[in-house]
Amino acid sequence: MAKGDQQAVASYRLIVVGGHTRSIGKTQLVCDLIAALPEVNFIAGKITQYGHGVCAVNGEHCGCAPDEHARAFNWETSTTSGTDSARFLAAGARRAFWLRTKQGFLAEGMPVLRESLKAVAADSGDTLLNMIVESNSLLQFLKPALYLAVLDPRREDFKPTAQSVLDRADAFVVRREIASATTSWPQVSAKLLHARRAFLQTEGEPVPPQLLDLVRDSVTQADGVRI
Repeated sequence: MAKGDQQAVASYRLIVVGGHTRSIGKTQLVCDLIAALPEVNFIAGKITQYGHGVCAVNGEHCGCAPDEHARAFNWETSTTSGTDSARFLAAGARRAFWLRTKQGFLAEGMPVLRESLKAVAADSGDTLLNMIVESNSLLQFLKPALYLAVLDPRREDFKPTAQSVLDRADAFVVRREIASATTSWPQVSAKLLHARRAFLQTEGEPVPPQLLDLVRDSVTQADGVRI
């Protein structure tokens, strides 16, 4: 590898935001953190794994073979496109992306993500960047500086993928007091739920100051990871 290429390979202070199911405010939390910490200058992204038989390119059943159309990547260019990545840009993200893969094909999407981020690093000359990604599955490949798991005890659904990484959460962001979670999710260890720091942020409320401090510390003190 040429010297210039080596300099273009950046590392990332990575914040990952996940959660146990859909529509519990994961995207909103990413937006809230971006807006509340403009000095961090986040690159923001979302990773979506579509279900069986769904094309990663258009999010629909298109008749492609199981190993075709396995991944798609886009840098967001508009704040009004209606996508979650557009919301990240509108909140103040430096850049925003959306990586989609078929279920079980995230490994095939990682090289695309790596090369796309490498181009950003090369253009800016930065070798250490701050990134926030909405995903649970990214934890299969990387150890982030901070993993925040959003929990809403009013929603009984708990995806197996989310349950498998719950013990890696550094803190929970809860939409309702965590005490009721033991009855909502009998399959989840109550001991684990109470062993982590929990920050209460109901819908529409600002990010708790202590949570902002935790995120700020993570992007100023943690070592970077390579994608």
